[in-house]
Amino acid sequence: MKFKTIAEAFNFYRTKPIKDLEERAQAINNEIDTDPNADIEALNIELKGIKEARENAEIRSAASLTSGSDLNLVTGRNYKKEEAKTFEGEDIAGTPEYRNAFYKTLLGRKLTANEQAAFNAVVEKRDDFMNSTEAAALIPTTTLNEVISKARTMGGLVAEARAFNMPTKIAIPIATPGSNASWHTEGAAVTTEEPSIASVTFDGNEIIKIFSISVKVKTMTISAFESYLAEELTACVMGTIDAALINGTGSGQGTGIETAITWTTSGTGQNAVEVANGSKITYANVAETVGLLKRGYSQGAKWGMNNKTLYNCFYGMVDSNKRPIFIADPKNESVGKILGFDVVIDDNIADNAAYLGNYAKYLGYNLPGGILLESSRESSFKSGLIDYRALAIADCKPLINEAFVKLYIANAISA
Repeated sequence: MKFKTIAEAFNFYRTKPIKDLEERAQAINNEIDTDPNADIEALNIELKGIKEARENAEIRSAASLTSGSDLNLVTGRNYKKEEAKTFEGEDIAGTPEYRNAFYKTLLGRKLTANEQAAFNAVVEKRDDFMNSTEAAALIPTTTLNEVISKARTMGGLVAEARAFNMPTKIAIPIATPGSNASWHTEGAAVTTEEPSIASVTFDGNEIIKIFSISVKVKTMTISAFESYLAEELTACVMGTIDAALINGTGSGQGTGIETAITWTTSGTGQNAVEVANGSKITYANVAETVGLLKRGYSQGAKWGMNNKTLYNCFYGMVDSNKRPIFIADPKNESVGKILGFDVVIDDNIADNAAYLGNYAKYLGYNLPGGILLESSRESSFKSGLIDYRALAIADCKPLINEAFVKLYIANAISA
């Protein structure tokens, strides 16, 4: 209904519960933001009436009783004051209070005392290298887990790679295949063998993505907005990491398999098989490539290639006994196998090139601080959009270079 004066609106709302006043005020704000034909003057009169009714209700509220509860004269009910939690010793970003606070902040909604306390605690503990405004905060742990989970189903090497959540510039030990035990002569001294341990150090590189959403997003539920946000972050942040796992230069970004490893096609350090430009990959080339991978690294190894390479180079290829070397998976649980090794399709891999290795053990990415997200309405003010900026500190690289071998046609075209 429309009100002609503020007093008329005040008289209508002065006996309403505060919850109803807040819900109506939120509905009016959403209508102003999304409806170009809204009667702004009438809605502003109603908002002012609601504000005065809210202030009047607070003034009329009785003082706290000895039991620690308040008597609200507007509703006629007793209610206990909410005491803000301290959240000490908790994964604050994983609490329901922080999840609600995070999304309510992005949606422009009011926080409870506990939600505000959780939000403030996370912002205060935010890593200093996340250079951003005070309005930014880390996405909740539940959302980050959903992003990682979705990345596992998006395919590509990022779905296979090992995920870390470690501080940058710290060497992380990586176990390599060990040697067998030796036969021992009774009574003879045994020489202690030092374990073969490699290490990897991740750097801190920034990933930034800005995407815009209509102001209608403010009318979405928290669950719906979380689902939408998880899809966006998976596509932009995890998609960037996936591309870097293969072709990253290592300069201001992650380091990929292609650039991190020196590919040698002959000699004692051979780790690649090159096929002459204009020729086709043969069964002998495939067998030679498999033979280059050391036994300790071959367990769990998979082929990585793009879809074009699979069907142009391997599909229909037969061994010396005329048996196909690529066996498709009829249950569609995977793409299929080449000489017993599963195939992973990633369109970031160059045409006519294939890598063989255990990506789950020896290819990794690090996302130490989660993903920082903030919103702004200033840059898209004229278009009625809200901009969201995602910022992550990340790195990726092969953990052990000798764990991978390559088969390719010379002058392969980059993806």
